[in-house]
Amino acid sequence: MKKLTQETEIVHGVHSDHVTSFDLVPPIHMTSTFKFKDADHGADLFSGKSTGYIYTRIGNPTVDLLEKKIAVLEGGESAVATASGMAAVAAAALTLTAPGDNFVACSTLYGGTFALFSSDLARLNIHARFVSHRRSGSLKEIEEKIDGDTRFLYIETPANPTLDIIDIPLWADTARRHDIPLIVDNTFASPYLQRPLAMGADLVLHSATKYLGGHGDLIGGLIVGSKRMIGQIRESHMNHFGPVMSPFNAWLILRGLKTLALRMDRHSDTALMIAERLLSHPRVAAVFYPGLASHPGHSLARRQMKKFGGMIAFEVHGGVVAGKAVMNGVTLCTLAVSLGDCETLIQHPASMTHAVYSPSERKLAGISDGLIRLSVGLEHPDDILGDLRQALDRVP
Repeated sequence: MKKLTQETEIVHGVHSDHVTSFDLVPPIHMTSTFKFKDADHGADLFSGKSTGYIYTRIGNPTVDLLEKKIAVLEGGESAVATASGMAAVAAAALTLTAPGDNFVACSTLYGGTFALFSSDLARLNIHARFVSHRRSGSLKEIEEKIDGDTRFLYIETPANPTLDIIDIPLWADTARRHDIPLIVDNTFASPYLQRPLAMGADLVLHSATKYLGGHGDLIGGLIVGSKRMIGQIRESHMNHFGPVMSPFNAWLILRGLKTLALRMDRHSDTALMIAERLLSHPRVAAVFYPGLASHPGHSLARRQMKKFGGMIAFEVHGGVVAGKAVMNGVTLCTLAVSLGDCETLIQHPASMTHAVYSPSERKLAGISDGLIRLSVGLEHPDDILGDLRQALDRVP
């Protein structure tokens, strides 16, 4: 059979027919433990002589199916599902490091990731060295921060919340030169729009809560990579610390994934239209969207991404006060954090998702006090744009 297109893989992915009922939709295996045929069977499973399921913290058929599917979509050998996106970040970081180690990360990150890296891991004597890719000579800065105790490099692209585009092959080449892995958070793009492993990354992370689930009704994370690295994460972190995904959430993500291509096309097309229209609004000072020719990372985004995603950041004249007036003035868009839902969501990063950054850290990351982040939903573009316009028009 010829190789399937990505859109077909998204719908079908991998199959795991139930042995008795052959369900079209995979069943949810809501069980904590699994029966053994006899004592020898149990012993063989624990020793690894036989394959099968023991306990859902260690493995579950529904979760296993999701892991196989995301590995296919990202072009990886294996995957592991976690209880949340932050659990995925922590699992990867803690597996690859020990006290006394360091790692190099882009300074523009999701607020929770930044807090984990800058505070929580630091208490374990594991230290992040942040790089602002906006500085000239960023490659030189990356190289200068790497030493014999550096265990990995870490980036988000598009970056949250500024929509900066980070050069995946450049960071991957740097990681290879120093024989350390590159981890890429691919949450904003999804595997439909961007496949970092094909560009040299070693591990790809997702907050599956966002575009993979797509409906704002679950929490989950995913890590994709080689069998060796995923096996290391599973054995040294997941099985012992236990941040595993529930079978029900895995089932919800499997259901959401079937419409990923359709949703990402709609999110992307609508976001581009809205970004172009916002550019000309007199109360908008700047629009940050990689699909715009004016975006500094536009050419790089065209090389790395199929389309430009559903996230927009913009600033209004009048700073924080004007930005709050816009967020309080919308009636269709929902004032809420998170992203990737069917509904359009709007929020203020400096006081919400990225409040953990100090003012100086926000400046380094390019997160201004007046920045507004918009997660474009699946509503009709004219309705979203009309709501934004009426809110902008009411700004004093």
